[in-house]
Amino acid sequence: MLKIFTTQLQGQFKRIMEHEEMNMEDGARILAQSVISDGTVFVHGFGEMAAVATEALAGAEPLKSAKPLFTDEKMNEIEDIDSVLLITRFCTDEDAIKLAEELRGNGIQTVAISAIVKAEDERTLEKSVDIHIDSKLQKPLIPDDDGTRFGFPSVMTALYAYYGLKFTIKEMVEEFE
Repeated sequence: MLKIFTTQLQGQFKRIMEHEEMNMEDGARILAQSVISDGTVFVHGFGEMAAVATEALAGAEPLKSAKPLFTDEKMNEIEDIDSVLLITRFCTDEDAIKLAEELRGNGIQTVAISAIVKAEDERTLEKSVDIHIDSKLQKPLIPDDDGTRFGFPSVMTALYAYYGLKFTIKEMVEEFE
């Protein structure tokens, strides 16, 4: 079972690497501008994606200039030189879309990570942010004997996309310095 999971997960990572490289570079450029300008990169993860935000803010190698978007459930003050990174499971997350639209309305550059899924509504996260990185995970990875599937590592795929973004930001900031 673990071998199947590992193979499927490697496939997910490969799809992200192959298809999202330009979006990671463009997203990193937006976020690196805030770092270079002594601004803040505000980070927020919805639901289980708070794990990715925790990694960015308090992990062994935190994202430079990163702060939480919310403190005590209140949005922190965002300035023109700041940018925002939002992470959620699917592009149809209403709370994420609403927040992204609010940020866009205030002229705040926003990058998001989520899986693009078919949506009944035309309002989706990738249409509400400046740059969107597709984490690609739309369904569980392992087929069961009865045809159902299980093993939905949404945090792992989003974390992989986050690290692609983080490494690119690091390169850009080092080139500038």
